[in-house]
Order: sequence, then structure tokens, then C-alpha cells
Amino acid sequence: MLDLGLNSAILPDLTLEQVLDYAHRAQFACVEVMCWPSTNSDTRRYAGVSHIAVDQMDSLGLLNLKTYLKQHPVKISALGYYPNPMDPDEQQASFYRNHIKKVIQAAAVLEIPVVNTFIGRDYTKNVADNIAKFSEVWPEIIALADSLNIKIGIENCPMFFTDDEWPGGKNLMTTPKIWDQLFSIISSANFGLNYDPSHMVWQQMDYLFPIHHYADRLHHIHLKDVKVYTDKLNRVGILANPLEYHSPKIPGLGDIHWGKFISALHDVRYRGPIVIEVEDKAFEGSPEDINKAIHTARNHINTFLP
Repeated sequence: MLDLGLNSAILPDLTLEQVLDYAHRAQFACVEVMCWPSTNSDTRRYAGVSHIAVDQMDSLGLLNLKTYLKQHPVKISALGYYPNPMDPDEQQASFYRNHIKKVIQAAAVLEIPVVNTFIGRDYTKNVADNIAKFSEVWPEIIALADSLNIKIGIENCPMFFTDDEWPGGKNLMTTPKIWDQLFSIISSANFGLNYDPSHMVWQQMDYLFPIHHYADRLHHIHLKDVKVYTDKLNRVGILANPLEYHSPKIPGLGDIHWGKFISALHDVRYRGPIVIEVEDKAFEGSPEDINKAIHTARNHINTFLP
């Protein structure tokens, strides 16, 4: 019913084949595979990872890869690429948008149903200005996805954590109010969410609300936990950089009740991938720590799966 998977960004030093084999040994059903440009790595944590270099593969290469993937017991839940396609530097933003299109086209050839990404944002401008920009640049991308029958899952991460992302953050798709505005501009059923509940928690929002109110837009799910440190929040307030009062955690070690979360997915009859995303600094010291994080998260989530 629910396909438990792993995001490949936490295994940057492994090849695609090694990632899929690792996932099989660890009893995962699927993997979200990162597809960052091979010539334009991002230095942000967990960015810049490319397990499928779509910008280096011709049609024959993609078809050969498709054959290999069809034979592997672990499936690919989605191709992932998370830049800022509405960056205030239009040349950079255009590069990002063009690569998103390449990922969509590769997904169609590989018969992978979902591409996950960000809407992006000009973080120096307000929401209304960014919605206007969205209406200019995103219809073309979704039209391409529609023509190839590919779903686009937008992660709801504000991408506001540090000074270089202040004040607005680098992803517009942050709250249900904004989702409604964007969905009214692009009504395509292929335009939806790669929903991550952790980003609702530190924004002081109900992380179950989107499951019940946007069930038809849930194209992919990220399983990432979060810990809000009340003593730090009381000291710095919600207007501080968010990492001053919260930290991403692996599922089971934060504030999310995963039994309630999984139950809500069943309530709305979600049938699809639920993919563990490891961004927990407590487990970054060594390959052994990463392996422990993956297995600990898997074991916790499995207690709530039939």
C-alpha cells in the first residue's frame, strides 16, 4: 500500500547501482534519485548530488538505463532536483528551469512517474511579486510535464534557514494559502506536492492538515522529523533564522507522531512512495553513522506499516 523508500542524497559517494543495491539489502521498496547538473554542483548541504546525470545521457544511454532499472527489484519513486528556479539572477534561474525540463524529459523516457523540485523564489521580494513571477515561468514547465504525463511534486520547504536565504527564503511553496493561489493559476492535476511534514512543525502549523485537505495533490511524501527547542525559541522568537531554534531529525527522534501521520495517509487512501530523507547532523560523523540513521529511521517507520 505504501512504498517505503530512501532519498539518495545521503549516499553521495555511491553510484546509482550501489545505491539501489544498498536499498535492496536494507529492505526498501524504492529510492528517490537525485539528478543535479553534473557541471553545476550546489554547495548547500545534500545538494549537488547526481546519481543520474541527465545532462550527460543521450537517448541510447537513457534507454539502456531504463532496461537496467526494469530488472532491479528496487524501484525509483521519483527523480529529485531542488534548485531555485525563480532566483533573482535570471541567468541562473533560467539554467535551473532548463535542467528541470531535462529531468522531466528523462523521467518520461525512464517511465518514472514523478519529478520532485522547488518552485523557487526571489527572496528579496514579497509573496505577491513572486506569485506574479510564478505565473510567468511555471506554466511552461507544467505544460511539458502534462505532455509527458509526469507528475511534479513540489516540496513545501521554505528554504529559509540561514542569512543568505533571508528574508523571504528560496522556495515559495510554503503554506496552504500559497498552495491554493498557485493551484488556482495552474490547475493541472500533475502539479502537486512532495509533502514533508517537518516544515510545518517548525512553522507552528498542523502537519496533518495538508494530508486531509490536499489528498489529490499528494504526489510523493518525504519522511523527515524535526525537533523544536522551546528554550531556544523562547529566547530568539519565530522571526529568528529557523535553525536557531530547530533541527532536522530522523523519523522517531523529533516531534512528529509518525503513527498519526501514517494513519492520516491511510485515511485519505494515499497509495504511493513514502521516502526517508536523512538530514540529521547527529548522524553525519561517519558512514557508520549514516548507515545507523537510515536503519533506525526505517525501523521506526516500519512499526506503523502493515
